[in-house]
Amino acid sequence: MSVGFVMMCHTALDRAAEVARHWAAQDAPVVIHVDKRVSASAYDGFVAALADLPNISFCKRFACEWGTWSLVAAAQAGAEQMLDRHPEARHVFLASGSCLPLRPLEELRAYLDARPWTDFIESVTTSEVGWTQGGLDMERFTLRFPFSWRKHRKLFDDYVAFQRKIGFQRKIPDGLVPHMGSQWWCLTRKTLIAILKDKDRPLYDRYFKKVWIPDESYFQSLARIYATSIESRSLTLTKFDFQGKPHIFYDDHLQLLRRSDCFVARKIWPKADRLYATFLKQRKPAAKIAEPNPSKIDRLFTKAVERRTRGRPGLYMQSRYPNRDHENGKTAGPYSVFQGFSDLYENYEGWLSKYVAGRVHGHLFDKDQVAFSGHDPMFNGCLGDSPELRDYAPRAFLTNLMWNSRGERQCYMFSPRDNQALNWFTATDPNAQISVITGAWAIPLYRSTDPFATVRKEAARLQKIELAQLEILRSMYVKARIRLWNLQEFLENPMEHLQIIIDEISPRAARRLAEAPQMVDLSGFGQFLQNLKNQGMQPQLMGDFSTVSTPDPHATRRRRSQFLK
Repeated sequence: MSVGFVMMCHTALDRAAEVARHWAAQDAPVVIHVDKRVSASAYDGFVAALADLPNISFCKRFACEWGTWSLVAAAQAGAEQMLDRHPEARHVFLASGSCLPLRPLEELRAYLDARPWTDFIESVTTSEVGWTQGGLDMERFTLRFPFSWRKHRKLFDDYVAFQRKIGFQRKIPDGLVPHMGSQWWCLTRKTLIAILKDKDRPLYDRYFKKVWIPDESYFQSLARIYATSIESRSLTLTKFDFQGKPHIFYDDHLQLLRRSDCFVARKIWPKADRLYATFLKQRKPAAKIAEPNPSKIDRLFTKAVERRTRGRPGLYMQSRYPNRDHENGKTAGPYSVFQGFSDLYENYEGWLSKYVAGRVHGHLFDKDQVAFSGHDPMFNGCLGDSPELRDYAPRAFLTNLMWNSRGERQCYMFSPRDNQALNWFTATDPNAQISVITGAWAIPLYRSTDPFATVRKEAARLQKIELAQLEILRSMYVKARIRLWNLQEFLENPMEHLQIIIDEISPRAARRLAEAPQMVDLSGFGQFLQNLKNQGMQPQLMGDFSTVSTPDPHATRRRRSQFLK
C-alpha cells in the first residue's frame, strides 16, 4: 500500500517541484494545487517541469486567501483527485509547497503500514486550545465571518462587534462538535471518502464557509465523526511564534530538524540550499523506525519565544524596545548611586574605588559634563561625555552604559543639581542600590563665596528638588535597594554607614575599612543653616545642627539609618 501527497503551492514553485519530484520518483502519487493567483506563465512552467512524471497531476485551482474557505476547497479538490486517480493510496498526506521531507519515504510508508486505520490529525476542542490568536475561540464557530481579516479588517471587526451586540449565534449542525488543529494532516482513505462523499457534506460545507480559519477546523471536526482511530498530532513539524506566525527554518537549523525525527517539516526558506540538498538526497531507511518526537526541540523554541518576547535583561535595540514596565530587567546588572557623598568628602570617588571591585564614576548626570571614571571623554560602547547627547535620551544613556559594561559593577555620584529625569527609573530598578545623605547638597553652598541672597535662593531650589526625589524613593512602587540618612544622622557614625555600603557592594570581599575618606571642614555649618533660617528659608533635610559646635566625624554613637527594602 502507498501514501499519496496533496501539495498546496503558491510561491517558490521551483522548490515545490524538487519536493514533488523527490516523492514521485519513489512511486508516491502527488496531486498539486497551485493558487489561482499564480501567473499563467509561472504555472505553465511548473507543469512543464514535472511533465515527465506520470504520477504527478494538477487539480482544479482556487484563489486562496488566509483564513478563508478557499483553502479548504483547494484541499478538497486535491484529495478528491487523489482518491479517484490513485486507488492504491491508503493514506493521503496534505503538505504545502514549503514543506520538506526529513526522512526517507520508505520510513513513512513503514510507519503508516503499521497503523493502517489511524488518522494523524491534530484535533482538539476549543476549550482545550491554548494557542489561538486573535481573541476568538468558540466564537469562530458561532458567528459569521464573510469578510477577509486581512483585506477588510475594519469590516471584519465591525461585523464581529455587531453580532456580539445583537446576541447573534449560528446554529452548529447536529452531531458536529467543533475541533481545531493544524491544517497539515495525514488521513486514511476510508476517513477521507467518508468526509468527501457524505450526503450531509453540502450542509457542512455551507456551515464552514462562514467559519473563521476553516482550514484549521473543517477536517479536524469531521474526522471526529468518521475516523476509526485518531492520533491528535500532525506528522509535519510546524512551530509558531508568540504571534501565531510559523517559524521559518534556515540552513543553520539542519541538526535541529534531524533531532526532531519528524517525517516532514514546514516552513522551509526557499534559499536554504543546504537543507534541500541534504534531505532530498536518497538515503537508506533506518533499521528501526523512530517515533516522530518534536518535543525534543520544543525547549529551544520555548527559549526563542522567551528571548523574542522578554529579551535579554537591560538590552534595548531597534528590533526590541519594550513598553515601559514590560522589560525583562531595566538594566543589565547591579549598580550603585551615591548622593551627597561627594559633597561631604574630598575625592570620594578615588577613595571608593580602593574598596569596591568596580568602576567609580563622578556625576554622570551633571548638567555641564558627564564625568566618566578617570575623566575619560568616552566610555564603553562609544558613549561620549556630551551632556546634550545624554539628555536627549537619559534612560538610553544609563541602560547602554550598564549593558556595555556588564560584568563590572558601576558606581556613580548623584545630586539634586544633576538631571533628575531618571529618578523614577532608578527607584523602580531592582538592580539599583541608592544611598542618599539628605541635605548634603548644602555643603558646597556653605563653602560658596556667592552673595548670601543667591545662596539662599539656590538652597531653596535644591531642597525642593530633593524633597520631590525623596517622595519617589519612599513610594510603594520602589524596587531598588535604598538607604537614607539625613546629614546629621550620617555624621554620628560615618564609618559604620560606609562599611555597610561597601559590604553590600562587595559581600564576598568583605573587609574592614582601614581609612576614612577625607571629610570637608564643617566648622560653622550649623551657623550657616541658622542664617538660612534667619533669611526666611527653612532647611528640612540636614537634621539638627548646633550653631556653636562642630560635627565630629569620628563619633562612635550608634544610630540606625533609614533602610528601605
